[in-house]
Amino acid sequence: MISGFHTMNHVKPMNSHTSRRRFLQTSSLWLGAAVTRGTAQLPETPPLIRIGVITDLHYAEKPPGGSRHYQESTKKLTEAVALFQQEKPDFVIELGDLVDAAPTAEEEIRFLKKINAIFEKVECPRHYVLGNHCVATLTKEQFYQSCGAKQTGYYSWDQNGVHFIVLDACYQKDFEDYRPGNFEWSDPNIPPKEITWLTKDLASTTLPTVVFVHQRLDLEPGASPYAIKQSLEVRKILESSDKVRAVFQGHSHKNELHEIGNIAYCTVAAMVEGSGETNSAYAMLDVHEDRSLQLKGFRKQETRTFPA
Repeated sequence: MISGFHTMNHVKPMNSHTSRRRFLQTSSLWLGAAVTRGTAQLPETPPLIRIGVITDLHYAEKPPGGSRHYQESTKKLTEAVALFQQEKPDFVIELGDLVDAAPTAEEEIRFLKKINAIFEKVECPRHYVLGNHCVATLTKEQFYQSCGAKQTGYYSWDQNGVHFIVLDACYQKDFEDYRPGNFEWSDPNIPPKEITWLTKDLASTTLPTVVFVHQRLDLEPGASPYAIKQSLEVRKILESSDKVRAVFQGHSHKNELHEIGNIAYCTVAAMVEGSGETNSAYAMLDVHEDRSLQLKGFRKQETRTFPA
């Protein structure tokens, strides 16, 4: 069974005299209290690996649209990066839609470089999952080049005894790359070549595995516009490997958690939603030697515990 609970959802807003250090120290205290209230007992030893997680910043220099406050993502990310610097993760990952669409490629590149200048202040490797908004005005190549990504598309790596996989679902139904003006956001696909690669990749590892993707694998194709069209096929591959512990995804901007075939599918809340620091969302993910995981949520992100 997977337990999930809020950590900082009911925290009162800080006044202007509260220092950054005080906030971070207090965050850690609240977080520790929340963990002890969980039903699952996690190991007391340090985790094998610690990961900073953000998603759906949608940074753009434009007025708010509904609940999305695009320009505030710089301040929200600055706070998250300060926390990451304190917690010293082994790497950080953003789960897509780092920027919002702009009228021109030049303008979107400017947005991307501005928000990424904050993200790259973390003193550890950075990973970028491709989101549909990332290629609304840019090609995939332009996005990766502009943010200085060292790895692109779908790929995997081993680190500290854990196997990690990044998937790319930004393909049209004919399995051509998303490119500016040629796709619908509600038509995410994982092409056969990527599915073949995923099958071989999982067969080649013996390590516990964590998967990252932007669009959602836990929803049924046709039932939700957020669902990857090949989600059933991909889930079957993940389940049959008996190695995947959890999938972390964004896209729909909400806290959500489903367990399917003994795999946790955790949707991380969007940073762009709502005005002010208290309406941010980010997390630290710990993976332990006994294969248990904990996603420690900050601001509006819920904490999730994934027992071994």
